[in-house]
Amino acid sequence: MTAKTFDQFQLTKLAEGFNEVLLREWAPNFANDPHTHPFDTQALVAQGEFWLTVNGHTTHYPTGSTFELARGVLHSERYGPQGAVFWAARKN
Repeated sequence: MTAKTFDQFQLTKLAEGFNEVLLREWAPNFANDPHTHPFDTQALVAQGEFWLTVNGHTTHYPTGSTFELARGVLHSERYGPQGAVFWAARKN
């Protein structure tokens, strides 16, 4: 994922077969309980940072990082002091 703008990211992901592409904003220091989603996700951290925990393993994603998460995977998230902005592509 080498898109430099949200519009480029969106066009690329729609062409790859994703159903929707969203700009998601997360509040500073927000954390959520373990949960799942009914869609696959590929995303880019456009601003800020967050930590994703899956199967007891936590990974840090700073600005510019990309990540994928399959539907149905139990996970939790924690966001940094500046919050975070994601460009998130979803596939049902």
